[in-house]
Amino acid sequence: MEILERKIPPVALFILFVMAMIRLDQVLLSFALALPFTNVVLVAAVILAGVIGIAGVYEFRKAKTTVNPVKVHTATSVVDSGVFAYTRNPMYLALLILLLGIGYWQQNLICLFLPLGFVFYMNRFQIRPEERALESLFGAEYLDYKQKVRRWI
Repeated sequence: MEILERKIPPVALFILFVMAMIRLDQVLLSFALALPFTNVVLVAAVILAGVIGIAGVYEFRKAKTTVNPVKVHTATSVVDSGVFAYTRNPMYLALLILLLGIGYWQQNLICLFLPLGFVFYMNRFQIRPEERALESLFGAEYLDYKQKVRRWI
């Protein structure tokens, strides 16, 4: 399955998951829930994801390293400041928060659990290959960082 490693940009994968959630919500009406404060949860998810995602991009730009998740080999440094002191993948975490917010807003049990598929795919086909590349590029510095900071939260 190495053919899928770092091939689908995370934002494209996010869009595919949103499209799947929209379609499943239309088709699987029997999984509908009655959840409170759906709009509030969605707005909170958008704000939280925006803050986390922008903070991650800001730290990468500040360190003058690549933001492109498909071209990890062009990274110039291990970024461990700001939001990266709490999560190794803030932009991916932001996309996950958005998916969870959308799933809650849709009030569909299947759509609430679909983000688990996003986590599985990202861990297997994006994050692990990125980590191998970063370990190869930065050695002990990246391994130390991995020991200090969790992958997601």
